[in-house]
Amino acid sequence: MSLRNDSRKQATALSYDTKNADAAPRVVAKGYGLVAEMIVQRAKDAGLYVHESPEMVSLLMQVDLDSRIPPALYQAVAELLAWLYRLENGVEVGPPPEVDPAIPVRKGRSRAA
Repeated sequence: MSLRNDSRKQATALSYDTKNADAAPRVVAKGYGLVAEMIVQRAKDAGLYVHESPEMVSLLMQVDLDSRIPPALYQAVAELLAWLYRLENGVEVGPPPEVDPAIPVRKGRSRAA
């Protein structure tokens, strides 16, 4: 979740199903304000980790809903998923990886099948 300059909260949710051979994580929810709060609350209720990174959220908000993340975001998302994997498996980890907010994101690419 993140706060924008106009103070509206924004949030995105990713899904990555390796069992079905997803090529890349997909943006399965995104929104501002009350919708953002609902996305975060549902994730917490489901026992999912909620990562707060304004830079990552800003980049993911540019991806169309139900689309796979573009290749430009692969490394940033992979680093976050690897960090989360280590965290969930009890491996000592430092702070989550930082995200470069200048990553160019192209909208409407990598549409999910």
